[in-house]
Amino acid sequence: MSGDTALQERRKGAMRVLAHVPSADIGTRMAEVTVPPHRELRAAESGLVMVRGRVGGDGAPFNLGEATVSRAAIRLDSGEVGFGYVLGRDSDKARLIALCDALLQSPEHAQAIETKVVAPLRAQLRADQQRSAAEAAATRVDFYTMVRGEG
Repeated sequence: MSGDTALQERRKGAMRVLAHVPSADIGTRMAEVTVPPHRELRAAESGLVMVRGRVGGDGAPFNLGEATVSRAAIRLDSGEVGFGYVLGRDSDKARLIALCDALLQSPEHAQAIETKVVAPLRAQLRADQQRSAAEAAATRVDFYTMVRGEG
């Protein structure tokens, strides 16, 4: 895997985790990291996007409705630019995700973000998913049909 591909995969994996955890959890983990000087390229803001759908997954596209999203962009003084997009009006989360994205691209900070922020949140997310699956499995009902002896 080339360096660019590895970086893209690391960023995708981190964004997958960060998008699914509460902003308070990200903020708590980010407090453990020394954040270098940075500035906001795009202050966190909320807006609407049109959500498109397809019947059956491959039919003709149609406008399903609008969804609220928040976005932010941050540039580290070393030049790395990070972007954060989240569903809803959580501008703090969008800013934190943009900061994490920028730091993941920095050779000096990528390892710290991965070990102190992303990895613990990934483990927490997996544990939450496993607990939720176990709770759902506990309520599972198996239905069966008895064949009547008539006829």
